[in-house]
Amino acid sequence: MQKIILLSFLIILFLSSCSKSPKATSPNILLIMADDMGYSDIGCYGGEINTPHLDRLAENGLRFTQFYNAARCCPTRASLMTGVYPHESGIGHMTHRNNGPGYIGILNDSCVTIPEVLSDAGYFTAMAGKWHSGAVRKSWPENRGFQRFYGIHHWVDSYFNILQNCEIFENGEIVIPATRTPKEYEPETKGEWYTTDAFTDKAIQFMGEALDSGQPFFQYVAYNAPHWPLEAHDEVIEKYLNDYSEGYEALRRAKNQKMQEIGLLNTDWQLPDPVTPDWEELSDSAQLDTRFRRAIYAAQIEIMDQNIGRMVEYLEQKNELENTLILFLSDNGCSAEPERNWFGYQWEKNTRWNYQEWRNNSGRAGASQGMAWALTSNAPFQKYKKFAHEGGISTPLIAHWPSGIKNPGSLDHKPGHLVDVMATCIELAGGTYPEERSGIKTKKLRGLSLVDNFSGKKGKSHELLFWEHEGHAALRKGKWKIVTINPADALSWELFDMEKDRTETNNLSKQFPEIRSEMIGQWTQMAYETKAWPVPDRENSVPNPVDK
Repeated sequence: MQKIILLSFLIILFLSSCSKSPKATSPNILLIMADDMGYSDIGCYGGEINTPHLDRLAENGLRFTQFYNAARCCPTRASLMTGVYPHESGIGHMTHRNNGPGYIGILNDSCVTIPEVLSDAGYFTAMAGKWHSGAVRKSWPENRGFQRFYGIHHWVDSYFNILQNCEIFENGEIVIPATRTPKEYEPETKGEWYTTDAFTDKAIQFMGEALDSGQPFFQYVAYNAPHWPLEAHDEVIEKYLNDYSEGYEALRRAKNQKMQEIGLLNTDWQLPDPVTPDWEELSDSAQLDTRFRRAIYAAQIEIMDQNIGRMVEYLEQKNELENTLILFLSDNGCSAEPERNWFGYQWEKNTRWNYQEWRNNSGRAGASQGMAWALTSNAPFQKYKKFAHEGGISTPLIAHWPSGIKNPGSLDHKPGHLVDVMATCIELAGGTYPEERSGIKTKKLRGLSLVDNFSGKKGKSHELLFWEHEGHAALRKGKWKIVTINPADALSWELFDMEKDRTETNNLSKQFPEIRSEMIGQWTQMAYETKAWPVPDRENSVPNPVDK
């Protein structure tokens, strides 16, 4: 009898250990997210910014031309981590207030995260960077599947100085307080403390811990670059100070032409109306100031690219690059904040921050590069961050995996969505999407795996793709897309043919009213299903705490 009990115990132990072991071919996964970066800012997507490391990944990997995010920071990050639409995860808007179902501001109990699923599949899970999916303790990354975390639970006030409530956490403990002297926290690379450099240092450390453990890793690196405030290392800013003398519209047209040559764009698509005001109408000092803002923004992206290069170099040194899937994308289109001005304001004082102040070392941070450059960053598409037009929801997606991508250097035109990342990770890890989490039924997984696309196959296609953020709404069905800035107004919905007009210049609502009407009905059904509707009363909502 005792032998039978012992044998049964050993069998159970064996089966339990097997459920935690990744399949033999499971790759490492390095997921990298930029913050507020435009669709066409990096070189391999038609941009002028120096990004040799990302360009190399694209040259030896796969570029998706029609990949989408959720238009804003918090909704995108929540959806990316859970594989469901933002409202289904509980973060249909931002994280600072609880507005009820769909908008509670933290990850709810009916969704699971990629690290939770991959931890169960035997992966070492780690994150470095900006979480912004809930600063309430139960929604911290440390409590949602990440075995290691270094970074910030919500927004970032500065690249050099973490201010007010933006402490740096490591594994559940504050390691850098909100008010500090940067020199006290120099990264391994030496020099002054800078978020992009520091997050990379920790990501490399965590990948090293995973390799030492013998486990494949899921490493999520969420940079805050190039989100406002505009801050970068001076020597990198200097490299761009003499650029942009021809202005934003000239750059937008040059990018559009380059993107057509690369094959990212259909040559029949029309470039939207010119960005105004006309560059030649600006005074010399105004031109200098706005060129300067673009230079800092470009520097932020180049520094991010340099740090991505550091991670790639580390993987090469460890002979792990061949079997590591690297995914790079952005959380939304480029930001035009604050929208009331074309050229941006200083964030803290709400006054212009100009080139001469920087030269005199009397100013450091500006809010953004402004609306004119934001439209250029998202070229050739309409609008920017928070809108459901293509400029707000389109992201570059680079996939690099030498042992898994069949046709390196190619483009994939399949429409995809960041919910696909969860499905992709599950397939590669040999994991299982759970039906329950802590006894609560989980939401239906919305994503489709991209693994077939990596191997050169067509892969499955989404029947529908859905968006809603602050009343900016869209639905894509095959080649058709409807979009509005007020979904309650049936007359405001526009209809576009994405095959002939992805730049959204020719509204076909009058030509195809039946298609438009049917899609509005489908959007409405999805809005109720995902809890995007009814829209909550935000004025009487309850603030979410920030746990420390």
